[in-house]
Order: sequence, then structure tokens, then C-alpha cells
Amino acid sequence: MTLLSALPRRALGRTGLSVSVLGFGTAPLGDLYVQLDDRTAIAAAERAFELGINLLDTSPLYGHGLAEHRCGTAIRRASREEIVVCTKVGRWMDPMHGRGDGSGFVGGQPHRAVVDYSYDGTMRSVEQSLLRLGTDRLDLLLIHDVDIWTHGADAIEERFREAMAGAYVALDRLRGEGVVAGIGVGVNEAEMCVRFAKAGSFDVMLLAGRYSLLEQPALTHFLPLAQQQGIGVLLGGVFNSGILATGAVSGAKYNYRDAPPEILTKVAEIERVCTAHGVALPTAALHFALGHPAVASVVLGAQAPQEVERNAAALSTNVPAALWADLKAAHLLDEDAPVPLSGSR
Repeated sequence: MTLLSALPRRALGRTGLSVSVLGFGTAPLGDLYVQLDDRTAIAAAERAFELGINLLDTSPLYGHGLAEHRCGTAIRRASREEIVVCTKVGRWMDPMHGRGDGSGFVGGQPHRAVVDYSYDGTMRSVEQSLLRLGTDRLDLLLIHDVDIWTHGADAIEERFREAMAGAYVALDRLRGEGVVAGIGVGVNEAEMCVRFAKAGSFDVMLLAGRYSLLEQPALTHFLPLAQQQGIGVLLGGVFNSGILATGAVSGAKYNYRDAPPEILTKVAEIERVCTAHGVALPTAALHFALGHPAVASVVLGAQAPQEVERNAAALSTNVPAALWADLKAAHLLDEDAPVPLSGSR
């Protein structure tokens, strides 16, 4: 199987890598919401490669190793040289103990996730990932989930110190040895991106949920800093856990919980503007996220090949410039937010 090049690509910061503007997120391949059969899960990754998606984003956490195993199979059926493989550190899997309370995945491997940002723990995590993925090198390694969302306000300072003293040192060494092309962080808070950017030399950052059509807290400090430092930005969670994909329907999710009334109201207003311009809400959300010049790629998850195809099709839809102007005029979008040029991707 050979990758196509139908999707546009952008330079990823100073890494020397070029990534498709649409990345393939693999949390669903770890049985996040439902248990997938191997054939469907692996076929989703293969379809992404066939459509020209060359960025594959995974993590040991996803299904406690299952997503990496499935990705490894898909990679072996493709051309490794054409794929940018991104995985994460901060947890290693203990095969001698059961999952315990787990970590939100309904399926996955029967191994316990051990949170560990130390130097040795990071090296152990990388070694396990290399084995599961069946490769001898990685392209991107991210320090995962060092944020208040994951660890709480009381523990975040200790976790940050541990990550900089341990994981960062390990990843910097691996970058120097050529095991990995770029290092960074993958977090849920723009403020943590800023802290890490000021504390070390990072090449790439994956920010989930904090720069979207619904909210743009990363606009003020993080994204300008990323441009200044030459950090490549990947965006996850551009549907804010679902509500920008489903619309303001009953049971819509925001930040992995039922959306509160004020969020439902704002999304409904955004959707009305999109509908007036004949654009589906998730299509507008995807295009908006790619409108900032610091952003190299938007990472979207998928459970099946059909979902990958739908995401790629949304990317090729034209969004009129008047839609963005109307959202700003209605104060539904930050006035300073860059927007895509009509017809651009």
C-alpha cells in the first residue's frame, strides 16, 4: 500500500517533517467508546494512509497498548518511510497487574497503566512503544497529559517538575541520538503549553480542545509564542469532545461531559450561522482550526474507514468567507482569530 498525496501538507515547525493537514487520531482504536474488532480498527488506519493522511497520532494510554498494536499492523502494511508516527510518554504498561479502575477505555489490553514521568519510566515507555508499533524509530514523542485536567491542581506542580527533570531529559537525549525527529507535549490546557515552551526546547505541541470554533483561549498567549519559537502546533479535540460534531442536541458532550446550558446555547447560535451559509457545523469547525498559521495539522479520530472518508471529504468542502464574518459580527468568534481564505486548506 502506497500513500496518496491528495491532502495538502504543511511543515511541522522546525522538525523538518511535512505532515498532512488532517492527522489520524487513534484513541478510538484503543476501544475508547466501543470495543472494535481488529479488522475494522486496522482498516481505518489503512484507509487514512490511502487517502494521503501521513500523520498517525497514538499513545500507550489508548487501550493500554491496544491502539499501538493495531497501528503497528497498519504501518507494516504501508510504507514506514512515508508515515509520521507520533506517540507519547508519561505512562508505561505493567503486564503483571490487571487494569484496576482502568482509564476510561471500555476495552483494550489487560495491563495496568502506570503514570511515570521519570527518566527511567520514559525510557521504559518508549521501549514498549517501539515493540508494540514494530518499528526501530519514532518521528515524534510527546510528554502526555501534564495538566490540571488529568492530575488536579494539587499535583500539577510536582508532575511538571518530574516531567522536566525526567521525561524532557530523556526525550532530549533521544532527539540528539536520532531516535526521534521532534519532541513536545500533548496536553488539554493552553497554559501548560506556554509553561513547557518557556521551560525547554520543544519542537511540537499537541493541544486538545482549547482552540476550536467554540472557544479560542490559546489565541492570546500560546499560539503567538509557538509562532515566535517555531513550534509546530497540532490540534486535537476540535469538536470539543463531540458537541461541534453533533450540534446542540440532547446529550451532546462538551469536555467529555453533558454540555451545560450556556454551551448548548452558543453552539446552537453558531450552527444557525453555518446553516445559513450551507455549511455543516463540523465542516466549519475543521476548517476554522486550520485557519491559524501556527497550526500544521488537525488530528481527528475514527473508528472505521467510512469515518476517515467523511473527515477527508469535509476538508475539501468550500467554506465562504462570509460565514466567518457573520460569526464575528455576532460575537460568536474572537475578532482576532485568523480564518481560512475561501477555497484554501
